[in-house]
Amino acid sequence: MSPGAVVLMSAAVAALLALGAPALLRWLPEPADDPPVVPYVDLARPVLLLPLAASASAVVAALLAWQVEPSRLMVFLAPLVPLLVLLAYVDWRVQRLPKQPILAATAVGLLVIGIEWLWMRDTGVIIGAVVGLVLARSAFWLLWRLLPHAMGYGDVRLAALVGLVLGRLGWEQLAVGVWSGLAIFGVWGIGRAVARRSRTAMREPLAYGPFMMLGMLVGVLAVSL
Repeated sequence: MSPGAVVLMSAAVAALLALGAPALLRWLPEPADDPPVVPYVDLARPVLLLPLAASASAVVAALLAWQVEPSRLMVFLAPLVPLLVLLAYVDWRVQRLPKQPILAATAVGLLVIGIEWLWMRDTGVIIGAVVGLVLARSAFWLLWRLLPHAMGYGDVRLAALVGLVLGRLGWEQLAVGVWSGLAIFGVWGIGRAVARRSRTAMREPLAYGPFMMLGMLVGVLAVSL
């Protein structure tokens, strides 16, 4: 399959899967202990959700397919893109990352990595993915313990998934992707506080998930270019 065909197919698959975003939001159970300000089911109602999720998923999947080698990795990455876009949307709206889709995606990712190892017998693949998962999750668990006001435990779960993907792609992608997310988040938080002219804005809860996923994209594209 030609590179152009891989790009178009990846974009199409991601856009089509993104059409299920409202259904997934309606399916998610509301946390009983600490429900979000806006129920998940209400997030599925905006008319802009479908075109936003589909277009963003298509663009991101196309960019990844254009840069990621070998192209067979898009079998895993293309379906993952709309889920990450949806999680970024949810986190931005309610400062919460639902655990069910993150844990399910991480389990599927580990399964795919295991299948790839059985197929290619490349031990470096599975080592990079698992080490990336452990390193990213451990780092964000430590940040969560030290700065509980800055991020929630959902960010720790998401870091494991991001580390799994970036670790599979390479050590440079892992390092650049994780640190890019932190840097972009820091710039946003400082800029937000300056714009509000208030130091207390730095202590208000912020959605870190979208920045982690943006850093992940930066890590893939910056290292590949």
